[in-house]
Amino acid sequence: MASANGGINMKTQIRLEQVTKVYKDNLGGVTALKNANIVFHSGEFVSIVGKSGSGKSTLLNMISCIDRPTSGSIYFENIPLHELKESQLTRWRGKNIGIVFQFFQLIPTLTVLENIMLPMDFNNTYPLKDRKDIALKLLEKVDITAYADKLPIDISGGQQQRVAIVRALANNPTFIIADEPTGNLDSQNAESIISLFRSLSLEGVSVIMVTHNNELAQCTDRIITIQDGTILSDIKKEES
Repeated sequence: MASANGGINMKTQIRLEQVTKVYKDNLGGVTALKNANIVFHSGEFVSIVGKSGSGKSTLLNMISCIDRPTSGSIYFENIPLHELKESQLTRWRGKNIGIVFQFFQLIPTLTVLENIMLPMDFNNTYPLKDRKDIALKLLEKVDITAYADKLPIDISGGQQQRVAIVRALANNPTFIIADEPTGNLDSQNAESIISLFRSLSLEGVSVIMVTHNNELAQCTDRIITIQDGTILSDIKKEES
């Protein structure tokens, strides 16, 4: 069945069932996410929108299992992630999740190439002798191979964010989680990053992006709107 993502046969990958997250405080607690029921599929490009403090980042933390739900269930395919031990979750994240941050989070003392190889070293994903070639091919994917030996400070913000995205791809993840990835970029670079995410989704990588920019959100396959920890709407573009 053809769809908005170019016809990829999507399958359910991450499923949240009645997920609630409460952060304890001196007054008893703040409910950051309330009874969320969401399904994410392979190859989707999804945006999550809402005001500051609405629960967007909490939702991302649940999807990526950086944090655990207070109640409810989270599944990856048929694996109950909410039941896994921390060591198991760490391995799962290293294999399946690539994270892109608003402030790039590149290691300033490492070259562009070394930054990309770092996740490979942490997860021991590929043989040591192959890592450099794989990293160079990833840089070629975003047309910045010429900057492989540069330090992050020596390249532009848009180029740094491309490096950050490539680093997130280093271990061939199932999902890319992006938290305000265009927040520090001008409109031209922001559109370029959205185009890159789109191309990744067409290759079958799922991209879940938090953004405050409604115009950019319109470029995605689905828009999930959250307010006060509650999912207000989950709108998917019509299939064609």
